[in-house]
Amino acid sequence: MQNDNLKSYLHLHVIVFIWGFTAILGKLISLQALDLVWYRMLFASAIMTIVVLLSKEKVKVPFHIFVGFIVAGIVIAAHWLTFYQAIKVSNVSITLACLSTGAFFASILEPIFYKRKVIWYELLFGVIVVIGLGIIFNVETKYTTGIYLAVTSAFLSALFSVINGKYAKEYNPNVISLYELSSGVFFLTLYLFFAGSFTPAFFAVSVNDLIWLFLLSTICTAYAFSASVKVMKFLSPFTVMLTINLEPIYGIILALLLFDDTEEMTPLFYVGALIILTTVIANGIVKSKKKKQLIND
Repeated sequence: MQNDNLKSYLHLHVIVFIWGFTAILGKLISLQALDLVWYRMLFASAIMTIVVLLSKEKVKVPFHIFVGFIVAGIVIAAHWLTFYQAIKVSNVSITLACLSTGAFFASILEPIFYKRKVIWYELLFGVIVVIGLGIIFNVETKYTTGIYLAVTSAFLSALFSVINGKYAKEYNPNVISLYELSSGVFFLTLYLFFAGSFTPAFFAVSVNDLIWLFLLSTICTAYAFSASVKVMKFLSPFTVMLTINLEPIYGIILALLLFDDTEEMTPLFYVGALIILTTVIANGIVKSKKKKQLIND
């Protein structure tokens, strides 16, 4: 069991590193954000269809659950759209730093969705996160649009997590992923069709972009999602959550190594980013201690 825990912990770091790489791929792919998200969701939903068929999973769900999956699919599509658009108009570092505010939004949304009391220290950490975000706003004024998009993406990510939290315990993750990815790409397809975007130029994707899209859809989406569920069988939720918070750090380091000319930021940006990341990790530590106290009591 101890060996399984160690393997799972190392595996989780690989998964988080892969997630951090999605932002890099967003910059490498030359497609516009909307086109990129459509291709990502199309390829990933096709892969999940094959996975579900091969595993012979039960796909029938109650109608109200089906509607919930559709809503979640639209939310995740909007999250990815704002995420990649933020990268296109700013850079990877700005986007990932602001995306870390998702934990703050989750602390606001969870009491609403799960009808629990607001926790005072979550509000305190939320204020500190806003301070860190304010520093970034003040020193990186040329990236204001990207910051707004990234913060919106963070909110949508938190909303998606809260919605999905209600289904993850009852339904197979592959089936959930199939419904959500398929519904997301369905509504994006409707929009693109009526907007007249399906032109020959839309489908004239370069070989390089196809390679990056394939990696994004397979390794970074289908594989990483299924693998993250698997490691949760051996690791505590706190360990998983704390490790996932390293995603922006991995992504920013990768961006600095690969795109140093466009990713060099002012010192105060890193101060703001560090405040946000430290607060998110501190929130996880406090929650873990509070949970242990409740168990011991």
